[in-house]
Amino acid sequence: MKAFALRVITMVDSLPSRMSINVLSRQLVRSATSVSANYRAAPRARSRKEFIAKLGIVEEEVDESAHWIELLIECGAVTQEKAGALLEESNELTAIVIGTIRTARQSKSEIHNPKSEI
Repeated sequence: MKAFALRVITMVDSLPSRMSINVLSRQLVRSATSVSANYRAAPRARSRKEFIAKLGIVEEEVDESAHWIELLIECGAVTQEKAGALLEESNELTAIVIGTIRTARQSKSEIHNPKSEI
C-alpha cells in the first residue's frame, strides 16, 4: 500500500500545473496516502471490530483514489498509458481489501458462533 502511495506521488509530481489538475492531484495524493496510513494502522487495532473498520477506510480511500485517477485520465491531464497501471492497481487493491474484510468478518462469526462447529 505504501508503494502505491509513492507511485501516485511520483505520477502527480509529473503532471502539468493547472488549477483543475492541482485540485484533482491534491485529492488523489490525500486518498492514496490515507490508504497507506490506514493499512499500516489496521494490524495495530485494539479489536477485530476496529481492524475491520480501519480496513473499511482503506477500501473507501483506495476506491476514491481510483476515482481521482479516472478523472485525471478523462480530463486529459494524464494519458491512459501513464496512469492505467495505477488505476488497475487501485482496483486490485480494492478487491484484496474487500476479501480481507470478508475473511475477518467470517473468522469472527466462526469464533463466536458455536453452531458453526456442528
